[in-house]
Amino acid sequence: METPPIAPTRPTTRVVHGHEIQDPYTWLHERSEETLAYLQAENDYAKARMADVADLEQRLRTELRARIQETDRSAPIEDGGYFYFSRTQEGKSYPRYCRAPIGDEASEEVLLDLNALVGSGSFIELGSFETSPDHRLLAYSTNTNGDERFDLFVKDLSTGEHLAPPVPDTGPAVAWASDCRTLFYLELDEANRPCRVMRRIIDAPVDSAELVYEERDEAFHLDIDRTRSGAFVLIVAESETTTEVRCVDAAEPADKMRTLLPRRQGIEYTVDHQDDRFWVLTNDGARNFRLMEAPLQGDLAEHWQERIGEDPEVMLDSIDCFARHLVVSQRKAGLTSIRVIETEGFREHCIDFDEPLYVAELGGNPRYDVDRLRLRYSSLVTPLSDIDYELGTRARTLRKQQPVRGYDPGEYEMLRVEAPTPDGERVAISLAGRKGVLAQGPAPLYLVGYGAYGLSYDPEFDRDRLSLLERGVVFGIAHIRGGSEQGRRWYDEGKLLHKRNTFDDFVACVRHLVDRGITTPEQLVVEGGSAGGLLIGVVLNERPDLCKAAVADVPFVDVLNSMLDPTLPLTVIEYEEWGNPKDQEQFEYMAGYSPYDNIRPQAYPHLLVQAGLYDTRVSYREPAKYVARLRAERKGGGDLLLKTNLSVGHGGEADRYAALEETAFEYAFVLKHLGLADADLRHAVDDDATASR
Repeated sequence: METPPIAPTRPTTRVVHGHEIQDPYTWLHERSEETLAYLQAENDYAKARMADVADLEQRLRTELRARIQETDRSAPIEDGGYFYFSRTQEGKSYPRYCRAPIGDEASEEVLLDLNALVGSGSFIELGSFETSPDHRLLAYSTNTNGDERFDLFVKDLSTGEHLAPPVPDTGPAVAWASDCRTLFYLELDEANRPCRVMRRIIDAPVDSAELVYEERDEAFHLDIDRTRSGAFVLIVAESETTTEVRCVDAAEPADKMRTLLPRRQGIEYTVDHQDDRFWVLTNDGARNFRLMEAPLQGDLAEHWQERIGEDPEVMLDSIDCFARHLVVSQRKAGLTSIRVIETEGFREHCIDFDEPLYVAELGGNPRYDVDRLRLRYSSLVTPLSDIDYELGTRARTLRKQQPVRGYDPGEYEMLRVEAPTPDGERVAISLAGRKGVLAQGPAPLYLVGYGAYGLSYDPEFDRDRLSLLERGVVFGIAHIRGGSEQGRRWYDEGKLLHKRNTFDDFVACVRHLVDRGITTPEQLVVEGGSAGGLLIGVVLNERPDLCKAAVADVPFVDVLNSMLDPTLPLTVIEYEEWGNPKDQEQFEYMAGYSPYDNIRPQAYPHLLVQAGLYDTRVSYREPAKYVARLRAERKGGGDLLLKTNLSVGHGGEADRYAALEETAFEYAFVLKHLGLADADLRHAVDDDATASR
């Protein structure tokens, strides 16, 4: 199929704040037979256009799988007299979740086997997975199409029997009370918003579940958790800018809940418990957050004391309480770090690492009374590593490193550079490649970006990425505003009426990489997913000369139509991220950059757009409409491909082998347009560079 499908136009018009919005493809909003036929036609066309690199795609699938140690076990985590871990088996798509008594590892038992649960289906996703405090029961939830609505089960681990029919339409979070009979869980509304906390006695009928709390403000969603101490169940209501936490005594789950700090617009906080106090991380009076200590009783804000004040150079991300220690995860100069505080005397130290670029965070630490922490560490060249850290001696023991067959980290190097922006900022760019490539001069480069929700794009390891690096491609991350790499200011200056900073930062990063001779526009492919897909859409509209090709994964590109529809999942919640179209200034600002509404009659780079039919975060209709309109209005040729996975949602494939196929298709597209379809693996660096290592 060499002729691209042409979506019929059925123009609709609406006027908002005097602005006329033309939309010829609203018929794609309906998941009708006609829509499905169009999506399939686009899939067929994409496959046909990629037929010339089908051999490359197959080679990629083979090498991606060859790097995996298919039969493997995760690093075990100690909890309640057991080691908990997961296993994978060669040829099996999903993990098995297991445990073994400490000291009797031969008595291993399988708690949950996703391969058995998926049955004849093609997709299963695990949501919650929480054992009761006595480790006798397991509450878990699964989803079978990617729409993020989970069925909740309770399993008796001594008999293997389920105690009641599943509860449908739940969110992926549960919390047990201390009695091991009472379970708190979340119910979703029609917009997939976790809006109700339910309490159920697990040996009582399902329909006897009681409503604990309902959040009626559509700008807020709910989460639940049990403190590591086991003393409280926390009910967290949060919007993009505001938090309110309630607690229930885990020993008295039927008691009335208590509000710890009433919501105040713009004030965010997280709470954890330790012995006779709460620890509160808040932005109240501190843009980069500060740490407060408060007694268990009374108004927290009336009696709290500041223990760590605001530092404009350090953003406090999270707080974890243990019996004798606090662990503060923080971010400084774009890198994560872990701050350990002895509660007695409040002595502290940071856990340092040697590499110039890395990600360090707490791993699984379910136990409260511990002298050892489990950490997780990786970098652009170091595979994910599980490390035990002794709190007394500060000794480290590597418990497991992600196995990568045929990989030698000594053959790779990392570099961080900074790009100046027109308004005087400096944006960090993390780079990785085979040794010698960065010093050779212009090289093919795959640059990614995100820049939204305050989420940082950290320099972590990706085993699949080696298929690019081994062919001489440099991988780069543009740490643009909208994330939190440089603290809360970095986020605030990349949202709402400052959103254009995100796009301008990315352009500045590309210009800097070209000016330094690291790459050229003809050797550059850019990529972004979800909100990062919005970034790609804007950049391609405004600077189509910037790169050779682009990839937009589940891209948020139909900004106006989505933000004007409050019935969609996330829309109302995200007024504080993108803007409320009822406000004329905010509407016009969004209208000025919305990729779908600003397509121009110009030549565009080669473009691959990927979507999921059951995506509830960014509906399939957004990338489908975007490609249809782009195909109708752009000038010139070049690849314009839409690939929709008709059986998954926003996160793509959960089946590990199917996920490799998706990656192989994307990388084949990238290498094709970088002119590297025939590049030999491990021989992309020239002989001189190799000899100089």
